[in-house]
Order: sequence, then structure tokens, then C-alpha cells
Amino acid sequence: MMDTEPTDMATTQAGTAGGGGGGNNAALLHNEREVVRSAGRAAISSFLDSHTCFSVLRASGKVVVFDTRIPIQLAFYALVEHDMQAAPLWDPSLCQFVGLLTVTDFIDILRHYRRTKDDVSTLATRSIADILSDPTIQNSVLLRRQHQNSVAPHHQGFLSADTSTTLQQACQLLHNHSLDFLPIIMPEDMRVLATVTYTNILEHLVTHFREQRRLFDDTIYDLGIGTYHDSLITISPSQTLAEALQLLHQHELSALPVMEKESHKIRGVYSRSDITFLASATDAEDAIANMDLTLETIMSQRRTDVTTPDALHTCTKGHTLQSIFEYFAQLRFNRLFVVDDKEALVGVVSARDLVAYFLEDPPNGGGNGNGNVNSSAGGGGGGTSN
Repeated sequence: MMDTEPTDMATTQAGTAGGGGGGNNAALLHNEREVVRSAGRAAISSFLDSHTCFSVLRASGKVVVFDTRIPIQLAFYALVEHDMQAAPLWDPSLCQFVGLLTVTDFIDILRHYRRTKDDVSTLATRSIADILSDPTIQNSVLLRRQHQNSVAPHHQGFLSADTSTTLQQACQLLHNHSLDFLPIIMPEDMRVLATVTYTNILEHLVTHFREQRRLFDDTIYDLGIGTYHDSLITISPSQTLAEALQLLHQHELSALPVMEKESHKIRGVYSRSDITFLASATDAEDAIANMDLTLETIMSQRRTDVTTPDALHTCTKGHTLQSIFEYFAQLRFNRLFVVDDKEALVGVVSARDLVAYFLEDPPNGGGNGNGNVNSSAGGGGGGTSN
């Protein structure tokens, strides 16, 4: 991604600290680092400002759109069949898009039915519109806590961007509204061309960004990128899928590290969008019964390889931001788990964390003041990010 030479930070630091002056040298080194960090953030910010959402669209692809009148269970199986995580919702009575339906929405609805012991077989006939307007489901499933610590409807508006929206604006919209997916609209006829994610934007960045200066030699830990130590939320292999889903929902996470309690070694990762327990179920009742399975059982049934975005990939606190970008260019991961020299888990760095680092004081509202960022009343704007 970046045309730089390998960095020997240890040599640089030793050389700077070796002379006299003590505190003055330390202050000078600190100031130099801040200048380099600011230059790096500015370079990435400039790149994001100079590229539009159109640039991240694939040459060919498919978009699935759901009419809100169809049964929600049918919509979910259509997502699975087309290997998609989210689809825009079209309300024919309003003649407009009103939200997104994600795989995690359906999983949360199943959790609601499990808790209330309502007749889950009705999902085969209940429409998307009926589910989204059900006050009990709205209150228990489709509410999420915002960064401002206020509770607002999860399905509150159709947030989107058009093809001329800059990647900087798109990132701010994703970040400020805690979205996983951002629909890209063709402004002329309001067609949905694609839904983009942090991972899509990072993929474009590592492919096309070029920089000769050595601006990214600090470690991700020193830069404060990621979540570490006591702030980590983990789960053990012996705990159930229902417990994992509750933790994910409660803490607004997209994935959980599955960790051995004694050694703190990471055994795997459970993603909120993992549908292993659904794919192996014969019907909705069976899917709910599968929530009592342990994560160890679920992970043994799962089929993944190193190319899967939610596969387990690790790094250390000593990895530089430059090396993480290079790692992403190779693996296209959704997140990296940070381990120490004993392979014990100490942190996690997500694609969202990497992009958020370069958003310098993004304004509230995610760029809604711009004409090429859209919001309409109705359904949801996507899920939450790790």
C-alpha cells in the first residue's frame, strides 16, 4: 500500500535518546512523533476526501432488495442463499427505501421469540413491515444505545450516500451513526448500487494509497488503536450461544473472542453474523433450540478458511500501523486479535478502529449537511460495529 522502507524504530529512538539534554531530547522526540502522526492522518484524510463512493464499487455485483410485505423468514433465507449480510427494504406504499434488514436483525428476533416463548412458526408468515412495527420487538430487539448514552430506535431512518459522496463523508456517516453498512444510491433514479462497509473502504485504501514518507511507524498500541485489557469483552468455549448473543447485543459488538479462562489463550472468534446454528437447523424452532449449544460445538461445525473475513487472525502490540495495513492488504480481515508473547489475548483491532483513527474530529451528524448524504424516515440504518 505505502512505498516506504522498513523502519527501525528501536535504532531511531536509541540514537535520539543517547545524547545529552535528557528532558529536552524527550520533548523533542515527542514533538517529532506528533508531527509525523499528524502528517500521516492528514495524508489519509486527504486521500479519503479525494475519492468518492463510486470508486469502491465493484465492476460487477448484485444487490438484493426486499419488499416490506414479504415474510421476514423468507427474506432471511434469501440473504443466506445470496451470501449477503444486508439488504435494503422498499416500502411500496411510500415508494421509498425505509431501512436495511441484516442477518443479525433476524438472529435478534429469534432471541426475542426464545425469551418470550411466542410461537416462532409465525415468522414464516409475518411480513417485514409487521415485525418492524411490533412494539414488543421494537422495545426488546430493535433498540440500541448510542454513543451519547441515549436509547434510540435501531430502525429509525434509511441513511445512505450517493456515488459522489466522498469516502471521508461515508466514513463519518458510518462512524457517527454506529453503522456496519452504508447503502450507495444512484442519485438520478435512487437505485441502490451496493452497500459498503469499513472493510470495503480499507480495501480501497490499501490498494490505491501511495506515500513515500515514513508516516506509519508507530505501533497500534502506542497510537491507541483498538480495545485492550480490562475493556475487552470475552467468552469461554463452554458458554452457550445464547450467552454469546446476549453479550454481543448488550455491548453492541460485532464479534467476541472465544478465550480459555485459565490461560487467556484465544481459541477462536464468534461473529454476530455467524449463521452456523441457523444453517444446521431444520426450522425456526430448531434454530432456537440450537442456541443452547456451546460455542465449542458451534465452532466445530463451522466451515471457514483463512480467506474468511471473520477468521481468526492475530498480531502483537508491537506491530506498526504500516505492518497492519500490509497485513490487511493480504488477508482482508474484519478484525485482528492482539496477543502477547505467551499468546494470551490482550486486545482487538477492528477495521472500524483503523478507519476511525483517521477521522479527525468528525462533525456530529456524519456529514448530513451535505447534499450527497441522504436520510429518510422509516426503517433501519444497519447494525453496530466492533
